Amino acid sequence: MVRYLTIRLLQMFVLFLVFLTILFFLINAQPGDISAQFVGNPDIPPEAKQILRERLGLDQPLFAQYLFYIRNVLTLNLGVSFDHYPRTVADILLTALPRTLYLFGIATLLSYIVGFQTGKMVAWRRGSAAETGTMVTSIILYTVFYPWFAILMLWFFGSQLNWFPLGKFLTPAQWFDAPYTANQVFNTMLLSMFLAGAGVALVVWGTGKFVAEPVPRTRARRILFALIAISMLAFWLISPMSRYAADIAYHTVLPVTTLTLVFYAAITLLTRSSMLETLREDYIFTARAKGVPEKVIRDRHAARNAMLPVTTSFVLAIAFIIGGGIVTESIFSWPGLGLTLLNAVNVEDLPVAMGALAFIGLLALFAHLVADVLYAFLDPRIRVQG
Repeated sequence: MVRYLTIRLLQMFVLFLVFLTILFFLINAQPGDISAQFVGNPDIPPEAKQILRERLGLDQPLFAQYLFYIRNVLTLNLGVSFDHYPRTVADILLTALPRTLYLFGIATLLSYIVGFQTGKMVAWRRGSAAETGTMVTSIILYTVFYPWFAILMLWFFGSQLNWFPLGKFLTPAQWFDAPYTANQVFNTMLLSMFLAGAGVALVVWGTGKFVAEPVPRTRARRILFALIAISMLAFWLISPMSRYAADIAYHTVLPVTTLTLVFYAAITLLTRSSMLETLREDYIFTARAKGVPEKVIRDRHAARNAMLPVTTSFVLAIAFIIGGGIVTESIFSWPGLGLTLLNAVNVEDLPVAMGALAFIGLLALFAHLVADVLYAFLDPRIRVQG
């Protein structure tokens, strides 16, 4: 395993360099630069434009800019934003990234949890009315043109019913005299979600390791999950930040619901297909011949093996949600990494655009590595040589 990981990391490093090279020359192939936005302004003389280009290093040869860019990335220095000079690229990305992780992280987790359970149940009840209805709904949601669907959700629930706000991150009027900044409240929300998630993972691992019987293990998990939920609820009820956190959460309901519906459809279809293949395996017939209860066959034999492609899809989705938020964040005016990337491209803020894309590429490479390693642990038939 150590030899395999070493080889994979070296391959990832070379591939990342190739990716950075292609990215740099593609981004720089577009005509003009950030100083072009001042061309039509008669109050800015050509000398000021030239000074700006020299200050940002745009007067250097393209290959010199490339070497400077590669050196900066490898030394974890993404440079300074052209549009928000002298603010650093790292500062801009670190401000936008948690908002994208929050929005897409919640939608991804909800869709995979609910989608896996739904796909498992409809595959087990193949031919029933529930399966037909679920499949028709999932296919419609999976094949729908997403930008149209997001705009439809925004129009119906935000404009017509007036249940949810029309985008944005918060309501400015409620934050006029707030003793906290939006980032302070938002970071506290992220921290509480992380602690709750870590607690759930610890409960699942601990009960699976130290409680052998299925029934006591399920009861212990339910009790501990309830304690975690009660603790989080009590914290936010007594916290002075609760009013402002509720405003941020209120603005996330509609985009999270939209994303969850689309993601849920894909996971339901994937899980159902994987379950149907698993149910035809010989060990399923053997378990039934031995008189193993149907619920045990479904949950402990079929569903565990059907989880392999779903787990891979989940790991890869975590990586690509970072860059997949351009459409969603643009429609719902959510100030995340996707909207930041789009704005950077529009104003030709090359350091921010390349920094965001480089981060997305690096995360995708590591996601593939994590998926391969997880497969080796989840499927005992897979062995890594070395």
